[in-house]
Amino acid sequence: MRSVSTLPKAHLHLHFTGSMRHSTLLELAARDRIALPDSLVEDWPPQLSAADEKGWFRFQRLYDVARSVLRTEGDVRRLVLEAAEDDVADGGRWLEIQVDPSGYAARFGGITAFTDLVLDAVREASESTGLGIGVVIAANRTRHPLDARTLARLAAQYAGRGVVGFGLSNDERRGTTSEFAGAFSIARRADLLLAPHGGELRGPEHVRVCLDTLAADRLGHGVRSAEDPRLLEQIAGSGVALEVCPTSNVALGVYSDLTSVPLPTLLEAGATVALGADDPLLFGSRLAAQYATMRAAHDLDDATLATLAAMSLRASRAPSDVVEGALADIDAWLTS
Repeated sequence: MRSVSTLPKAHLHLHFTGSMRHSTLLELAARDRIALPDSLVEDWPPQLSAADEKGWFRFQRLYDVARSVLRTEGDVRRLVLEAAEDDVADGGRWLEIQVDPSGYAARFGGITAFTDLVLDAVREASESTGLGIGVVIAANRTRHPLDARTLARLAAQYAGRGVVGFGLSNDERRGTTSEFAGAFSIARRADLLLAPHGGELRGPEHVRVCLDTLAADRLGHGVRSAEDPRLLEQIAGSGVALEVCPTSNVALGVYSDLTSVPLPTLLEAGATVALGADDPLLFGSRLAAQYATMRAAHDLDDATLATLAAMSLRASRAPSDVVEGALADIDAWLTS
């Protein structure tokens, strides 16, 4: 079998703090004497579940603890560089990293200053590694929709200058999705890609809300669209891409094991699928591993893996020359 690490691909679902290397987390925590829970040290990766509110709260708490180790501009630059290096090692040609600047604003001088820092770190990492990188600014659905509008205006301000999309993250069972339509309208007018989370912790009915009220171009996860054949047909026909994160789905209890992730159903329906790692820091699995686990779980042949990689590139906001070059290299991978 050909190596999935040499298969050119795009990574479209990666959260900022969640991209951190475990070794970097431990080093930064030790530097500032930050006490980490055992589940982020000896018992890493942690045993997680999001089956109920308590389970999600534990997941979010671990994420917040990890974010707290980012204390300096150098820490931010290191995180971005290492995320880029890891994606390149996994065959990545393009990365869209998702961040909510409001979660870091207090320590880094506000949302605008932090966005400037991230974009400068992205520029440096791209120059150093050769990996193309875009930023998706994401609002937090547990906060007020007016906060999301502020972030949408921020994203629009940087459209064409490194920011490529606008998202909506956190527990999709919280808040009222339709109330964020105004923020997504602002982002749409700036020609940003619209990529809210939907269809992981809630089912097909929430996917429809994301499509109908937010006009999503891509869905963060969207995997539970497989439960509604008519919805899945609509998604396939419209070209809305699904950012499927298999290891995350199993770790959070959406599916019992990797063989239950309905990737074959999505592909058979003609849906566009881009595999992503979501939060490697908490799930212990990076980009290439998503391809490897789905290959093993569903006995995928190399042609199917190549199709998945090509779909990830076409669903991205990568420049056309990056896409075309990577597609040619996918063909070369498949014929080697």
